[in-house]
Amino acid sequence: MKELVVISGKGGTGKTSLLGAFAALGEEIIMCDADVDAADLHLLLKPEILESHEFRAGHQAVIDPDRCTQCGDCLARCRFDAISENFEVDPISCEGCGVCWHFCPSKAIDFPENLCGEWYYSKTRFGPMVHAQLGIAEENSGRLVTLVRQEARRRGEEQGKKLILTDGPPGIGCPVIASMGGASAVLVVSEPTVSGKHDLDRVAQLGDHFQIPVLVCVNKADLYWKASREIESLCKSRGYTFLGHLPFDPAFTQAQVEGKTIVEHQSGSAKEAVVDLWRRVHREIF
Repeated sequence: MKELVVISGKGGTGKTSLLGAFAALGEEIIMCDADVDAADLHLLLKPEILESHEFRAGHQAVIDPDRCTQCGDCLARCRFDAISENFEVDPISCEGCGVCWHFCPSKAIDFPENLCGEWYYSKTRFGPMVHAQLGIAEENSGRLVTLVRQEARRRGEEQGKKLILTDGPPGIGCPVIASMGGASAVLVVSEPTVSGKHDLDRVAQLGDHFQIPVLVCVNKADLYWKASREIESLCKSRGYTFLGHLPFDPAFTQAQVEGKTIVEHQSGSAKEAVVDLWRRVHREIF
C-alpha cells in the first residue's frame, strides 16, 4: 500500500484543501490527518466518528501530601523549579523527568502517565479516516502523528486499500519528521513568495534526508509569476519533481464555506488544474 503525505514549509498554503480534493478524486483510499496540533481536515470531510481512543504519553509528578514528610529532597533535586516550598508540583514547569519520583525517600510522589488527547477512526463520504486531537499545550505530537499513521496503515491493509492520503503538519519540526518516515512520496505545496521558496527548500531537504521522492506544486501561482518560476527552477536544479502551478481562485474559499472540496463545488479553471495535478501525482506514485 502506498502513502502520499501532503506537506508545506508553512501553514496556509492550501495543503488541506488539496488533500480533500484528492480524497474526492481517489479510489480505494484511506485518509489520515497527521496535523494533530491543528487538525482541520475534519472540517472539510465531516467525519462520523466510529471509534474514540485516549492518547496518553509522558509523565508528570504528583506529590501526595498524606505521605510527604516535607524533607526537601525533591525541592533540592528539581532542576526545573517545578516544586514549590509548599511541596506542590507546578504542571506547567514539570518536565516529567522523574528524578523526584525516583529519589523520594518517603515514596510520596506518584508519576502517572499524561492524558494528552484523543485519536479517532471515522467514516467520511470519501472513505475511512484516522485523525486525532492533541490537548491544549500538550506535548508528544510526534508520537501521536506516528500512532495515527500506523493505525491508518493497519486499517487500510485490513480493508485492501491501495493508498493512504496523509495531511501532514506544516514546518520542518518533529511532527513533520514523524509524518514523513516510510512514505512513498511527499507532495510539497508551496506559494509564490520569497518565504514560500525558502520554506519549500527547507522541507524538501527533509525528503532528501529520508530518501523520499519529493513532488512539488505551487498554489496561487498567478499572484506572482516571477516567484512561481523561480520555485520551478529551484526544483529542477535540486532534482525535485515539479508537477505544476495552481491558479488563485476564490472558488476554493467558497467551497470551504459550503463544506465541500473544490472538485465538488463547481467546474472551472481551478477544478481542472486540481484534477490534472491529481493525475500527475497518481502517475508518480503508481
